[in-house]
Amino acid sequence: MKTQSYVHIDKELDIVHARQIGRDIAKQIGFGTVDQARITTAISELARNIYLYAEKGRISFEIIDTFGRKGIIMTAIDAGPGINDIRLVLQDGYTTSGGLGAGLPGVKRLMDEFEIQSNSGQGTTVKIAKWI
Repeated sequence: MKTQSYVHIDKELDIVHARQIGRDIAKQIGFGTVDQARITTAISELARNIYLYAEKGRISFEIIDTFGRKGIIMTAIDAGPGINDIRLVLQDGYTTSGGLGAGLPGVKRLMDEFEIQSNSGQGTTVKIAKWI
């Protein structure tokens, strides 16, 4: 796997930039428009979480081609406050920002693979993958 690119997230405009890079990569490797929308929605949620809760971080993008199977891996990393109860934030409807509470559970549903690691006071890493 080779990192194709990454976007630093430290201002709101970076969310748009991350979405665009993800969409461009997804289109380039052959995802249809519906999956492109799923990918950009997931990126938007992850980037917004970085911006709102950690203030800064980054999202990296990797193209995967394993045994003739193509896909994209996106990894969101921050050094923010971390998540005290991952199980709780993965429940539909849970929110700390007054939103709909669809963020991380929605990302998990949109992607084929979802992995999260977080430690209180040490930040969060969310790794997601979508296969063609």
